[in-house]
Amino acid sequence: MRRLDHKRELVDYFLKNLSKNYTEDSLKFALMNQGYSRAAIDQALIEAHKEIAKTAPILKEKPVIKYELFNENNEPIKLKPMTFWEKVKFFFKGKRL
Repeated sequence: MRRLDHKRELVDYFLKNLSKNYTEDSLKFALMNQGYSRAAIDQALIEAHKEIAKTAPILKEKPVIKYELFNENNEPIKLKPMTFWEKVKFFFKGKRL
């Protein structure tokens, strides 16, 4: 029972200090200096990550990827869409009209 109390305390410690933007490495180093084992620290950090992941919002919208071409003067280049036959010709010759 005592071991579970320490683990919960370590998880709470990570949750509190990660929300304050401390780095994981600095928190691990501080806990090792206080005498906690590396295994207990790693397990508590994994549990803290799981709890943080539960509270993270689920993204329902997929990102839109947009491609643009620019010339040497950093001006956008507009390409006209290829017709079916232009695509066939491009496929075999590899040159755009």
